[in-house]
Amino acid sequence: MARFDGRVAIVTGSASGIGKEIAMRFAEEGGIPVIADLHLEAAEATATEIKSQQGAKAFAVGMNVTDEAQVEKGVADTVAKYGKIDILVSNAGIQIVHPLVDFPLKDWKQLLAIHLDGAFLTTKACLKHMYAKNYGRVIYTGSVHSHEASKLKAGYVTAKHGLLGLCRVLAKEGAEHNVTANVICPGFVRTPLVDKQIPEQAAELHISEDEVVRNVMLKDTVDGEFTTTDDVAEAVLFFAGASTNVYTGQSLVVSHGWFMQ
Repeated sequence: MARFDGRVAIVTGSASGIGKEIAMRFAEEGGIPVIADLHLEAAEATATEIKSQQGAKAFAVGMNVTDEAQVEKGVADTVAKYGKIDILVSNAGIQIVHPLVDFPLKDWKQLLAIHLDGAFLTTKACLKHMYAKNYGRVIYTGSVHSHEASKLKAGYVTAKHGLLGLCRVLAKEGAEHNVTANVICPGFVRTPLVDKQIPEQAAELHISEDEVVRNVMLKDTVDGEFTTTDDVAEAVLFFAGASTNVYTGQSLVVSHGWFMQ
Protein backbone atom coordinates (compact mmCIF):
# COMPACT_ATOMS: atom_id res chain seq x y z
CA MET A 1 0.00 0.00 0.00
CA ALA A 2 1.40 3.40 -1.01
CA ARG A 3 1.83 6.08 1.64
CA PHE A 4 -0.93 8.34 0.32
CA ASP A 5 -3.37 5.84 -1.19
CA GLY A 6 -6.68 7.64 -1.74
CA ARG A 7 -5.58 10.84 0.02
CA VAL A 8 -6.81 14.00 -1.73
CA ALA A 9 -4.32 16.88 -1.68
CA ILE A 10 -5.01 20.41 -2.91
CA VAL A 11 -1.72 22.01 -3.94
CA THR A 12 -1.91 25.69 -4.83
CA GLY A 13 0.38 27.15 -7.46
CA SER A 14 1.09 23.65 -8.72
CA ALA A 15 0.99 24.01 -12.50
CA SER A 16 4.77 24.53 -12.42
CA GLY A 17 7.84 24.75 -10.21
CA ILE A 18 7.88 23.52 -6.62
CA GLY A 19 4.11 22.97 -6.54
CA LYS A 20 4.20 20.74 -9.61
CA GLU A 21 6.95 18.61 -8.09
CA ILE A 22 4.93 18.23 -4.89
CA ALA A 23 1.81 17.22 -6.85
CA MET A 24 3.72 14.70 -8.94
CA ARG A 25 5.28 13.14 -5.86
CA PHE A 26 1.86 12.80 -4.21
CA ALA A 27 0.59 11.01 -7.30
CA GLU A 28 3.61 8.69 -7.38
CA GLU A 29 2.79 7.62 -3.82
CA GLY A 30 -0.88 6.92 -4.47
CA GLY A 31 -2.35 10.31 -3.64
CA ILE A 32 -4.77 12.35 -5.74
CA PRO A 33 -3.31 15.82 -6.32
CA VAL A 34 -5.64 18.71 -7.11
CA ILE A 35 -3.74 21.15 -9.29
CA ALA A 36 -5.03 24.54 -8.11
CA ASP A 37 -3.50 27.34 -10.13
CA LEU A 38 -4.23 30.84 -11.34
CA HIS A 39 -3.79 29.55 -14.90
CA LEU A 40 -6.40 26.84 -15.50
CA GLU A 41 -4.97 25.68 -18.85
CA ALA A 42 -1.55 25.15 -17.29
CA ALA A 43 -3.18 23.33 -14.36
CA GLU A 44 -5.04 21.07 -16.77
CA ALA A 45 -1.81 20.34 -18.65
CA THR A 46 -0.09 19.32 -15.41
CA ALA A 47 -3.05 17.16 -14.39
CA THR A 48 -2.97 15.46 -17.80
CA GLU A 49 0.76 14.84 -17.44
CA ILE A 50 0.22 13.25 -14.02
CA LYS A 51 -2.66 11.10 -15.24
CA SER A 52 -0.46 9.78 -18.04
CA GLN A 53 1.49 7.96 -15.34
CA GLN A 54 0.21 4.43 -14.84
CA GLY A 55 -2.84 4.47 -12.57
CA ALA A 56 -2.35 8.04 -11.37
CA LYS A 57 -5.26 10.41 -10.74
CA ALA A 58 -5.31 14.21 -10.75
CA PHE A 59 -7.81 17.05 -10.97
CA ALA A 60 -7.35 20.66 -12.11
CA VAL A 61 -9.11 23.75 -10.79
CA GLY A 62 -8.59 27.41 -11.62
CA MET A 63 -7.86 29.34 -8.46
CA ASN A 64 -6.77 32.85 -7.68
CA VAL A 65 -5.91 32.31 -4.01
CA THR A 66 -6.69 35.96 -3.18
CA ASP A 67 -10.28 35.61 -4.44
CA GLU A 68 -12.50 34.07 -1.76
CA ALA A 69 -15.19 33.02 -4.23
CA GLN A 70 -12.68 31.24 -6.46
CA VAL A 71 -11.07 29.50 -3.50
CA GLU A 72 -14.44 28.34 -2.15
CA LYS A 73 -15.48 27.09 -5.59
CA GLY A 74 -12.24 25.18 -6.14
CA VAL A 75 -12.57 23.51 -2.76
CA ALA A 76 -16.28 22.78 -3.31
CA ASP A 77 -15.57 21.27 -6.74
CA THR A 78 -12.90 19.05 -5.20
CA VAL A 79 -15.25 17.84 -2.46
CA ALA A 80 -18.01 17.25 -5.01
CA LYS A 81 -15.65 15.03 -7.00
CA TYR A 82 -13.85 13.16 -4.21
CA GLY A 83 -15.98 13.69 -1.10
CA LYS A 84 -13.16 15.03 1.06
CA ILE A 85 -9.92 17.00 1.33
CA ASP A 86 -7.17 15.33 3.31
CA ILE A 87 -4.22 17.60 2.64
CA LEU A 88 -3.72 21.25 1.76
CA VAL A 89 -0.36 22.50 0.51
CA SER A 90 -0.54 26.29 0.39
CA ASN A 91 2.27 26.94 -2.05
CA ALA A 92 1.23 29.77 -4.40
CA GLY A 93 3.62 32.70 -4.24
CA ILE A 94 5.38 35.50 -6.07
CA GLN A 95 8.43 37.67 -5.51
CA ILE A 96 8.86 41.43 -5.97
CA VAL A 97 12.08 43.17 -4.94
CA HIS A 98 12.55 46.84 -4.06
CA PRO A 99 14.49 48.79 -1.43
CA LEU A 100 12.20 49.44 1.54
CA VAL A 101 12.56 53.22 1.13
CA ASP A 102 10.66 53.17 -2.17
CA PHE A 103 8.72 49.89 -1.96
CA PRO A 104 5.40 50.59 -3.75
CA LEU A 105 2.34 50.01 -1.58
CA LYS A 106 0.59 48.13 -4.38
CA ASP A 107 3.50 45.63 -4.53
CA TRP A 108 3.52 45.27 -0.74
CA LYS A 109 -0.22 44.54 -0.76
CA GLN A 110 0.10 42.07 -3.63
CA LEU A 111 2.81 40.10 -1.86
CA LEU A 112 0.86 39.91 1.40
CA ALA A 113 -2.38 39.08 -0.44
CA ILE A 114 -0.95 36.10 -2.33
CA HIS A 115 1.17 34.68 0.48
CA LEU A 116 -0.95 35.46 3.55
CA ASP A 117 -4.50 36.06 2.34
CA GLY A 118 -4.09 33.05 0.04
CA ALA A 119 -2.94 30.83 2.88
CA PHE A 120 -5.76 32.06 5.12
CA LEU A 121 -8.51 31.68 2.51
CA THR A 122 -7.47 28.20 1.36
CA THR A 123 -7.03 27.04 4.95
CA LYS A 124 -10.43 28.38 5.99
CA ALA A 125 -12.15 26.78 2.98
CA CYS A 126 -10.56 23.37 3.58
CA LEU A 127 -10.89 23.23 7.36
CA LYS A 128 -14.60 22.64 7.56
CA HIS A 129 -14.21 19.55 5.38
CA MET A 130 -11.18 18.35 7.35
CA TYR A 131 -12.96 18.87 10.65
CA ALA A 132 -15.96 16.91 9.36
CA LYS A 133 -13.72 13.91 8.61
CA ASN A 134 -11.56 14.39 11.74
CA TYR A 135 -8.41 14.42 9.61
CA GLY A 136 -6.25 17.00 7.89
CA ARG A 137 -2.68 17.90 7.09
CA VAL A 138 -1.96 21.56 6.22
CA ILE A 139 1.49 22.50 4.95
CA TYR A 140 2.53 26.05 4.09
CA THR A 141 5.42 26.80 1.76
CA GLY A 142 7.38 29.32 3.74
CA SER A 143 11.03 30.14 3.15
CA VAL A 144 14.31 30.56 4.94
CA HIS A 145 12.90 34.10 4.92
CA SER A 146 10.34 32.88 7.45
CA HIS A 147 13.31 33.03 9.87
CA GLU A 148 15.83 35.31 8.17
CA ALA A 149 15.82 38.62 6.31
CA SER A 150 17.44 39.88 3.13
CA LYS A 151 17.69 43.27 1.51
CA LEU A 152 15.02 44.25 -1.06
CA LYS A 153 12.45 41.74 0.25
CA ALA A 154 10.41 43.59 2.89
CA GLY A 155 7.03 42.33 1.66
CA TYR A 156 8.16 38.76 1.05
CA VAL A 157 10.00 38.43 4.36
CA THR A 158 7.04 39.88 6.27
CA ALA A 159 4.62 37.50 4.56
CA LYS A 160 6.80 34.44 5.10
CA HIS A 161 7.24 35.29 8.77
CA GLY A 162 3.45 35.60 9.00
CA LEU A 163 2.95 32.02 7.84
CA LEU A 164 4.66 30.78 11.01
CA GLY A 165 2.05 32.56 13.11
CA LEU A 166 -0.86 31.19 11.06
CA CYS A 167 0.59 27.69 11.29
CA ARG A 168 0.94 27.85 15.06
CA VAL A 169 -2.63 29.04 15.58
CA LEU A 170 -3.96 26.27 13.34
CA ALA A 171 -1.83 23.70 15.19
CA LYS A 172 -3.60 24.66 18.42
CA GLU A 173 -7.12 25.00 16.98
CA GLY A 174 -6.91 21.94 14.74
CA ALA A 175 -5.53 19.49 17.28
CA GLU A 176 -8.91 18.34 18.59
CA HIS A 177 -9.95 17.56 15.00
CA ASN A 178 -6.76 15.64 14.13
CA VAL A 179 -5.61 18.47 11.84
CA THR A 180 -1.92 19.33 11.87
CA ALA A 181 -0.10 22.39 10.50
CA ASN A 182 3.51 22.84 9.39
CA VAL A 183 5.72 25.20 7.40
CA ILE A 184 8.41 24.13 4.95
CA CYS A 185 11.18 26.72 4.66
CA PRO A 186 13.27 26.23 1.51
CA GLY A 187 16.39 28.07 0.58
CA PHE A 188 16.77 29.34 -2.98
CA VAL A 189 15.31 26.86 -5.46
CA ARG A 190 16.26 27.35 -9.11
CA THR A 191 12.75 27.95 -10.48
CA PRO A 192 11.52 30.70 -12.85
CA LEU A 193 10.64 32.74 -9.73
CA VAL A 194 14.29 32.71 -8.65
CA ASP A 195 15.69 33.11 -12.17
CA LYS A 196 13.63 36.31 -12.48
CA GLN A 197 15.19 37.70 -9.29
CA ILE A 198 18.80 37.31 -10.40
CA PRO A 199 18.91 40.19 -12.93
CA GLU A 200 16.58 42.29 -10.75
CA GLN A 201 18.88 41.98 -7.74
CA ALA A 202 21.97 42.52 -9.91
CA ALA A 203 20.50 45.83 -11.08
CA GLU A 204 19.43 46.96 -7.59
CA LEU A 205 22.69 45.93 -5.90
CA HIS A 206 24.98 47.01 -8.78
CA ILE A 207 26.72 43.65 -9.01
CA SER A 208 26.90 40.92 -11.65
CA GLU A 209 24.32 38.15 -11.94
CA ASP A 210 27.01 35.60 -11.03
CA GLU A 211 27.76 37.59 -7.89
CA VAL A 212 24.05 37.56 -6.99
CA VAL A 213 24.08 33.76 -7.15
CA ARG A 214 27.40 33.24 -5.33
CA ASN A 215 27.47 36.13 -2.87
CA VAL A 216 23.79 36.76 -2.14
CA MET A 217 21.69 33.66 -2.78
CA LEU A 218 24.12 30.88 -1.86
CA LYS A 219 26.60 32.79 0.30
CA ASP A 220 25.51 31.24 3.60
CA THR A 221 24.97 27.66 2.45
CA VAL A 222 27.56 25.10 3.52
CA ASP A 223 28.24 23.90 -0.04
CA GLY A 224 27.14 26.61 -2.49
CA GLU A 225 24.25 24.50 -3.72
CA PHE A 226 20.67 25.41 -4.61
CA THR A 227 17.84 23.56 -2.88
CA THR A 228 15.93 21.41 -5.40
CA THR A 229 12.21 21.01 -6.00
CA ASP A 230 12.63 17.36 -5.01
CA ASP A 231 14.18 18.40 -1.69
CA VAL A 232 11.15 20.56 -0.93
CA ALA A 233 8.64 17.91 -2.04
CA GLU A 234 10.31 15.33 0.21
CA ALA A 235 9.90 17.63 3.22
CA VAL A 236 6.25 18.34 2.37
CA LEU A 237 5.48 14.63 2.07
CA PHE A 238 7.19 13.99 5.40
CA PHE A 239 4.73 16.26 7.22
CA ALA A 240 1.77 15.23 5.06
CA GLY A 241 2.36 11.60 6.00
CA ALA A 242 2.60 12.19 9.75
CA SER A 243 0.43 9.67 11.60
CA THR A 244 0.08 11.75 14.79
CA ASN A 245 0.19 15.36 16.01
CA VAL A 246 3.82 14.98 17.11
CA TYR A 247 5.25 17.46 14.55
CA THR A 248 2.37 19.93 14.45
CA GLY A 249 3.24 23.61 14.66
CA GLN A 250 6.82 23.04 13.54
CA SER A 251 8.75 24.46 10.61
CA LEU A 252 11.48 22.63 8.72
CA VAL A 253 14.29 24.51 6.97
CA VAL A 254 15.49 22.92 3.73
CA SER A 255 18.44 25.06 2.71
CA HIS A 256 21.88 23.38 2.63
CA GLY A 257 22.62 24.91 6.01
CA TRP A 258 21.81 28.52 5.07
CA PHE A 259 19.76 28.87 8.27
CA MET A 260 20.19 26.43 11.13
CA GLN A 261 17.58 26.13 13.87
